[in-house]
This record gives sequence, structure tokens and C-alpha cells, in this order.
Amino acid sequence: MNKEWIKIIVAAFFEVCWVIGLKHADDSWTWIGTVLSIVISFYLLVKSGEKLPVGTAYAVFVGLGTAGTVVSDIVFFGEPFQFMKVLLIVVLLAGVIGLKQLESGEKGEKA
Repeated sequence: MNKEWIKIIVAAFFEVCWVIGLKHADDSWTWIGTVLSIVISFYLLVKSGEKLPVGTAYAVFVGLGTAGTVVSDIVFFGEPFQFMKVLLIVVLLAGVIGLKQLESGEKGEKA
């Protein structure tokens, strides 16, 4: 895995942080953390988009962020576990992984 994909993974982590922050921030420090997470998340997404296909990078970013947010809600905030919701997240992640694999395969064909 090259460093651009690692940037996407880290950006998705910060996406989860800012999404949680939008819901739970209640003082100036948590709002500062939320804004900082937004800046870091989008900075890393933009930087990785300079070298990766933007559509694929964005799909991976959003897919990982969505999955991370749902898992965080269940694990940390007592959201009820719903099998169908988790199954749909798995389908979403399978699509994201498929896009990444397709992008990797296209690079191999061009070489």
C-alpha cells in the first residue's frame, strides 16, 4: 500500500472524528477539535487526490468514513446493533475495495 492510500485511511479516520464532533461537541475545545479534524481530513483527501484517481479516492474516503462512523456509534455511543445496517456497510466496503482493486489492475495494464 503506498503512502497516498495511507493518507486516505488517515483522512477517513479524521472524517469519523469530525462527524462525531458535529453531533457531540458542546464546548470550545471539542469544537476546536472538530474543526481541526475537518481541516486535516480534507487536506489529506486533497493531497492524495493529486496522485490518485479522484473518484476512487473519494469513494474509499467516504466508504471508510461511513463504516467508521456507524461502528463508532454502535461501540461508543450505544446505538443499537442492526444486522441489516451492518450488512449494507459490508456491501459498501466491498464496493470500495472493488474500486481500489480495479484501479490497481488498470495501473498494471498500463505499465
